[in-house]
Amino acid sequence: MNKRIRIKNVQLLSDNWYILKKTTFEYLRADGQWETTSRETYDRGNGATILLYNRQRRTVVLTRQFRYPTYVNGNTDGMLIETCAGLLDHDDPETCIRRETEEETGYSVSNVCKVFEAYMSPGSVTEKLFFFVGEYVENDRVGNGGGVDSEDIEVLEMLFDEALQMVASGDIRDGKTIMLLQFAKTSGLLDRV
Repeated sequence: MNKRIRIKNVQLLSDNWYILKKTTFEYLRADGQWETTSRETYDRGNGATILLYNRQRRTVVLTRQFRYPTYVNGNTDGMLIETCAGLLDHDDPETCIRRETEEETGYSVSNVCKVFEAYMSPGSVTEKLFFFVGEYVENDRVGNGGGVDSEDIEVLEMLFDEALQMVASGDIRDGKTIMLLQFAKTSGLLDRV
């Protein structure tokens, strides 16, 4: 427990899709003064994401789907190219990412490796993402992917270098995807053995 924080009031603003709260708290500043402030936090749970790659062919598997928040913030068609991802839903991160990978991409990968974790929007969203990489081969394809329920996900397989060029051109603008592609580049993940 942080002794520099004193929670004064927590107000539930919404429990419609996920939980939105307004919290009033006191924070002990570095100068020794207590400051009272309020912040809204959006709690949607933690998630996991994975970059699927094929070292031999130097390809990656990404997804494309409609993301309404990007649409209202200038993404004219609302479509976003992303790494496969999903909420933990009471699972551990590795179990989650294996499930999401099969549902969204149609691949059942046997070897996944956690590479790091990060808070993606710590000013307002509580979510922590667990980042994975996993090598796939064609025989790992067990279905078409596309998601479940109301998901409408397009599966994209492309050359790794093409994906990097799409980051540079602005065609890939999703933070988690850029982070994993850059990790793959700087770590030499797809370099031939």
